[in-house]
Amino acid sequence: MRYLQKLFESEGDTVSGWIRTRRLDLADPKLATLPVSAVAARWGLLNASYFARLFKATYGHSPREYLRGAQHTTQAG
Repeated sequence: MRYLQKLFESEGDTVSGWIRTRRLDLADPKLATLPVSAVAARWGLLNASYFARLFKATYGHSPREYLRGAQHTTQAG
């Protein structure tokens, strides 16, 4: 485990930070049609409110705000 921590440290990240980022990922196009609660459940976060709070604390905006912005970007592009 210590070796793994050192590998992530050299990249400027932590193991838990990387896992958290993966769990909160709404950018995956395969997930675009799923409700936020389904994406959360997919990663073992069965409480959608907890997922939303964690997402907002990490990225500064709610999952819905993020998805609205992503949809707007996709439609405009």
